[in-house]
Amino acid sequence: MGTFFLALFLIVCVAVVFDISEKIDNFISKGASVYDIIFMYYLNFIPNFANLFCALFVFISVIFFTSKMAGKSEFIAMFASGISRFRLLRPYFVGGLLITAFSFILGNYVIPDCNKERLAFEEKYVSRGLRVSSFNIHRQLEPGVYFYVENFNREHGVGLRMSLEKFDGVELKSKMTADMIQWDETRQMWKAKDYCIRTFDNGEETIETGAQKDTVIRITPEDFFKKTSSVEALNAKELREFIAEQKLSGTSAVVSSEIELYNRMSTPFSTFILTIIGFSLSVKKRRGGLGVNIALGMLLSFSYILFQRFSTTFALSGLLSAMLAVWVPNIIFAIIAIVVYLTASK
Repeated sequence: MGTFFLALFLIVCVAVVFDISEKIDNFISKGASVYDIIFMYYLNFIPNFANLFCALFVFISVIFFTSKMAGKSEFIAMFASGISRFRLLRPYFVGGLLITAFSFILGNYVIPDCNKERLAFEEKYVSRGLRVSSFNIHRQLEPGVYFYVENFNREHGVGLRMSLEKFDGVELKSKMTADMIQWDETRQMWKAKDYCIRTFDNGEETIETGAQKDTVIRITPEDFFKKTSSVEALNAKELREFIAEQKLSGTSAVVSSEIELYNRMSTPFSTFILTIIGFSLSVKKRRGGLGVNIALGMLLSFSYILFQRFSTTFALSGLLSAMLAVWVPNIIFAIIAIVVYLTASK
């Protein structure tokens, strides 16, 4: 545990130094205060970065610590006194459980709140600004209700060439079009200008036209500009609700949101898998000592990360479900962990 937290502290320090060197010009040019930089940004940046490398540094720490003990022949004395490998693995599991709980709490409860302040800071002092316009927006607001606007300007709250269609199954019941819609922030509703409403009932069509009409549509201007990165600021419950909204509206970002949700569950679980692999690789004294074990460990850990990224690419392309893509690396490396452990036991 001491090795793990020391290694994590060192990598966080390195990350903060590199991040400062990259963004210092933005901080100075946009007038960020030292208080905001430290307490709004870096105190919220550190938990996110620490959790990102949590499983990897558990693996490296287990290999480093176990290899040092094996190099001093301490395990030989333990095995000679009748201690089994399974019994020896128990304290590693306890440590892994504590770190898994630490990672799970960070990822699901602490980091989303931290990201809210961090992303707000980046929006103000680091990013190049908000998108002003969005084009060709398609949304399903609820089952059978479809919304479209050709162009929406965020600064003025104005959209051009809007249509709202309502279906009963495959039958079109009504269609509203407007040359322009404008968001009324005070009343939290839309104003449709130069509108036309066509209603269909038992084969009969009714047409209503006018210069202006107040209407309630279940969408706000902020929904047009939601960033995929905003899911990082949602806790588990909010993220599930956001995914449900995305599925309803038919946006293409639903898969990346699902990957974020399942990653919060699978990443802490990988701590156990990497702990078993690290222990099994290092418990036996090898010619070459610590260096060989760390080289093997780094090879396996980077293979795991590469395979994880590779599988999520299949999810984004639609070849795998998000859940399967996120959990497949854990399943495969769990099998590898069992094989390596049984081999080491012999």
